[in-house]
Amino acid sequence: MFDKLTQRLSATLDGLRGRGRITEENVGDALRQVRMALLEADAALPVVKTFIEAVKTRAIGAEVTRSLTPGQAFIKIIHTELVAVMGEPSEGLNLRVPAPVVVLLAGLQGAGKTTTAGKLARWLMAQNRRRVLLASADIHRPAAILQLEKLAVQVGAAFHPVTAEHKAEDIAAAALVHARQGLFDALIVDTAGRLHVDAEMMEEVQRIDRALTPSERLFVVDSMAGQDAVNAARAFGSALELTGIVLTKADGDARGGAALSVRQVTGKPILFLGVGEKIEALEPFQPERVASRILGMGDVLGLVEQVEQQVDREQAQKLAQKISKGKEFDFNDLRDQLGQLQQMGGLSALLDKLPAQLAGAAGAPGQMDDRQIRRQIAMINSMTPRERRRPNLIDGSRKRRIAAGSGTQVQDVNRLLKQFLQMQKAMKQFSKGGLKKMLRGMGGKMPPFMRPR
Repeated sequence: MFDKLTQRLSATLDGLRGRGRITEENVGDALRQVRMALLEADAALPVVKTFIEAVKTRAIGAEVTRSLTPGQAFIKIIHTELVAVMGEPSEGLNLRVPAPVVVLLAGLQGAGKTTTAGKLARWLMAQNRRRVLLASADIHRPAAILQLEKLAVQVGAAFHPVTAEHKAEDIAAAALVHARQGLFDALIVDTAGRLHVDAEMMEEVQRIDRALTPSERLFVVDSMAGQDAVNAARAFGSALELTGIVLTKADGDARGGAALSVRQVTGKPILFLGVGEKIEALEPFQPERVASRILGMGDVLGLVEQVEQQVDREQAQKLAQKISKGKEFDFNDLRDQLGQLQQMGGLSALLDKLPAQLAGAAGAPGQMDDRQIRRQIAMINSMTPRERRRPNLIDGSRKRRIAAGSGTQVQDVNRLLKQFLQMQKAMKQFSKGGLKKMLRGMGGKMPPFMRPR
């Protein structure tokens, strides 16, 4: 998330860490670099100017010059002002209204509104135990209706059946009646993607809005859109009384300017971040955590929360008991661990939430993405049950069979076996109480089997 911005800012701020004295010249040089980094990240110029002035005023004042650690004090000011630019922490949707809570999603074509509708439904059901009805008012793209229906089935939400022959506002009105009669807690209505210069389409979303009188009008914006996101936000803010913003595709955004600009331009809070393609990849927007990640400080608290929510505790407990009894870690255990890692977005997604110094301990971050994890799981699935329990049986001919069955190369199987043996060795050390010894030997670096390839 925000890789290029993080690299630029981290490089600039690293030169100030640990300084015993910071002068106006130091601050000026650093702020010039910060300004360039923000502009390259596609942050809106007015936002950059306001941010730089706020930092400069505080940095040149007594707040830094009287500090015992002026370099750290300056970095803290940068962090504080980044948080201020992005707004208050999100509490999600306003659910303190009579049911059904009506949520209208609007935005440009390709912003990810339909997927966001499914993610929001899942979030409401998982976090708030609400009964959710999904409806599509996108009569211009029939595939969107089918996509939303499939998402409803996937997350366990209800779906309001529609056909593209009806007017969008009529579909919305019928969905509201359905939600009231069915005693649903929430109704989420997806709308057609539109160009903000398309007057006819903007009028359509306004008619849908009048038919629903929603309590939440969310502007869904692709975080990679840069300045287009800012311009679109202004246009939609004029057409609708927006209540919040959902930033999608934040996991693929190497710039981050939209996150820093769209809130200040619209005056509306960022409520959610879409951080992946998976249906559970939606998280309430926490500006302090995002600012920490932008500055290379990581989001360890967010990582802990993710692990608590997504790791199968029962499965982890069984593995711990198995290892503690001296039983060997086998390929069945590795497959379970890879499955959980896949569910959490892969190793690169976890490294993204670690401070830069810790993430960099593994060397070049690389990409341990879903594709690579799926390949490793495929190789394990190509083994016989006996081979998974007793990997020492896997000789040259078995390797060729495993590679052919999983669509990989023999060298891929060799690499998997090597990683497995390293993990098996580490697990033996854990069972003998050798964790402290192992950590000392690593010298603060990540073990080889955890290093992305």
